Amino acid sequence: MTLYIDPPIWPGHGRLWSHLVSDVSYEELHAFAARIGVPERAFERDHYDLPAHRYGDAVRAGAVAVGSKELVRRLTEAGLRRRKGRGT
Repeated sequence: MTLYIDPPIWPGHGRLWSHLVSDVSYEELHAFAARIGVPERAFERDHYDLPAHRYGDAVRAGAVAVGSKELVRRLTEAGLRRRKGRGT
C-alpha cells in the first residue's frame, strides 16, 4: 500500500491544502482516509484535499511526501487520474 501526499501549497477557503492519492486503487485511498479521520466530503474526483494542519497526520500514518508533479505522474501512470470536466 502506497499513498502519496504533496505539500500544502494549494490555496482555497482561506487555507493551504495538500492532495492525498493512491497509485493502486480508490478503495485503498478511501480506506486510508477513513483510518486517519478524513471526511468523505474531502474526496474530489481522484484525490482527497487535506488542510495543511492534517499533512503531518497523513505522513505519520504512512503517506509518502512527494512534490506535486510527482504526485500527478504517479496518479496518471496508475490510470487513476480523473480530470475536471471529463465526466470520468
